[in-house]
Amino acid sequence: MATPKIVLFYVFTPIADPEAIRVWQRDLGEALGLRGRLLISKDGVNGTLGGDVRVLKRWARSFRSYAPFADTDIKWSDGTGVDADGRSIDFPKLSVKVRDEIVSFGAPGELRVDEHGVVGGGARLSPEALHELVERRGDDVVFFDGRNALEAQIGRFRGAVVPDTETTRDFVQLLDSGAYDDLKGKPVVTYCTGGIRCEVLSSLMTARGFGEVYQLEGGIVRYGEQYGDDGLWDGSLYVFDKRGSVDFSPHAAVIGECVGCGTATKRTANCPDPSCRTQFVVCEDCDSVRCERHAA
Repeated sequence: MATPKIVLFYVFTPIADPEAIRVWQRDLGEALGLRGRLLISKDGVNGTLGGDVRVLKRWARSFRSYAPFADTDIKWSDGTGVDADGRSIDFPKLSVKVRDEIVSFGAPGELRVDEHGVVGGGARLSPEALHELVERRGDDVVFFDGRNALEAQIGRFRGAVVPDTETTRDFVQLLDSGAYDDLKGKPVVTYCTGGIRCEVLSSLMTARGFGEVYQLEGGIVRYGEQYGDDGLWDGSLYVFDKRGSVDFSPHAAVIGECVGCGTATKRTANCPDPSCRTQFVVCEDCDSVRCERHAA
């Protein structure tokens, strides 16, 4: 019987021939019947794949056989299921592409990467080290959400600063505007789903004069694996596949509020107007709600 799983992974390392990596990963993924998304650039690889656990283990062995990818942190979670052909139902297809950035901050010229990863990023904090920092510094510690604002609506670290962002590209403009200059004298902990966005965000913040910047190593995923809902995290984790969100325990708090009626929900959905690409936190009963600019 198939055991559906999803892997989330990234690696920052110089890649001399991104197109060669693309062809390798496309051919490997197709041969194994995997589905998901991979982005490749001169700075590394970022991806998420779904399939049967045995097939994904074969993929992981092959991926890590390439020396620059050998130490890649691959995060595993349960998938929803597989179809009659044994392919993941959490993704519509396999997409493997070359891009200027493997996470789109719109600042490819600022990112510096060497064989050890991102240069100039924030200090890494394991989940345990994060708790130690909070115990030492208390309310001085600022959690800074490195995701899109929608994601934070259904789950975030308690008391976190959540920038008003629709896409990752909005962060550079907000940082350059001085909107968060008041945080430059405080310990700032950046966090995101699996860690990749904070690799870049923390380096952008450091370059702009934020003096004490940290990044949560392994992101919310690794934190949730260790502390579940009994630590500093509240709510559900938004994910970019058919699952929509995942919980770390049966007693996960529901902190999202339906845009239509205000009831507590972790459910998200696209605007029903096909010309609108906005997503909402919305309960099933209010799923017909439209974004304001299309309401008329």
